[in-house]
Amino acid sequence: MKTTDILALVKERNIRFIELWFSDILGRVKTLTMTHHQLSEALDSGMGFDGSSVEGFARIYESDLIVKPDPESFRILPYRQDTAKMVCGIFNPDGTPYAGDPRYCLQRNLAAAAELGYTFFAGPELEYFYFKNDRGTEVLDVGGYFDSMPGEDAGSELRVRTMEMLEAMGISAEYAHHEVADSQHEIDLRYDEGLRMADKVVAYKTVVKEVARQHGCYATFMPKPISGINGSGMHVHQSLFRGDKNAFFSRDGRYHLSEDARHYVAGILKHAREICLVTNQWVNSYKRLVPGYEAPVYICWANKNRSALIRVPEYKPGKEKATRIEVRFPDPACNPYLTFAVMLRAGLEGIRNKYPLGDPLEVSAYEMDAIERKARTIDELPGSLSEAIECAENSTLLKETLGDHIFEKFIENKKIEWDDYRTKVTDHEIRRYLPLL
Repeated sequence: MKTTDILALVKERNIRFIELWFSDILGRVKTLTMTHHQLSEALDSGMGFDGSSVEGFARIYESDLIVKPDPESFRILPYRQDTAKMVCGIFNPDGTPYAGDPRYCLQRNLAAAAELGYTFFAGPELEYFYFKNDRGTEVLDVGGYFDSMPGEDAGSELRVRTMEMLEAMGISAEYAHHEVADSQHEIDLRYDEGLRMADKVVAYKTVVKEVARQHGCYATFMPKPISGINGSGMHVHQSLFRGDKNAFFSRDGRYHLSEDARHYVAGILKHAREICLVTNQWVNSYKRLVPGYEAPVYICWANKNRSALIRVPEYKPGKEKATRIEVRFPDPACNPYLTFAVMLRAGLEGIRNKYPLGDPLEVSAYEMDAIERKARTIDELPGSLSEAIECAENSTLLKETLGDHIFEKFIENKKIEWDDYRTKVTDHEIRRYLPLL
């Protein structure tokens, strides 16, 4: 969208305020709100702000930064008709991209893919829970997978309203349904180019929460809010294209996967432990990544086996462009810009170095004992945030993907989080040990 078109639309629709959205390194949306009078200046040269208080951004003595909106991201907010939003990039005062900007991190890695002739596409499935409020985990319903009867699916109206708002913002939602756990839901987004999709994920999470607020409840993307039931994942369908040709498709390949696709899968499997700190960035993320609740733990791939880390959906004749892989271990509380970047970079590393891909595992790794998994050389994801930090610290690939600034700040933040967690005495410990010790 051109600047003149945006300014004309703002005048025509009587837009009074513009929200400038950007992400800190943890993926939380930060917002600067300005009046429409400043829009022309913002589009032309950006707006200055103090980055020293934004997580993972500038130190206090080098805090001046510029937030500049992407014209293509202009959308009127359907829940606030006098306000529009624009997704922004972060720049240094001299106009160069800011190294701590997660969106720029993804742009760099998409450019690396483009140099090899590829365009990255993604289609994420984000699960989440509705609760009565943000002070507890009282559910709205006790429904299960695809349930829809009154009393079983109290979120159906919320999902429909969310899809309506997303469509109004130009975000296509393909499916919506109740998930496996009580009060757990999912809305799947139609695939798109990587940067546009990461922007859409940010908007999607904002809209889901806003609709819940309007209906007097609370939506959370916390990976594992309730013990003993399934947590929430963000399965990411992804593929690479060369022009309008799907580089993952081969008419004669096994499962119709090309050699590029096989190497790409092998790259993600090989580097899964290193990138897990980004795809699953919270202490709570590792409460989801345990056997028995559908979340993948063991590093393997499959065609039908949904316990695998990566699944290859069935090929449908005439749907060559839909050939893709489904990476199942990220969770929806991640930073989508960084998560897309690290998965893409791991896959490209597999293509560059022609990593071999072993046979798929079409039996559940959960049902094997440790001896059998070892015999099959099936490794597993980190079991805690601490272990994930250790894997990440030693990863050259992760450092190159994120860049020095984000790599160092991200690990520093995660170490603080782990120290805060491990030094706290929990209610569980009091209940279990106080009567015994």
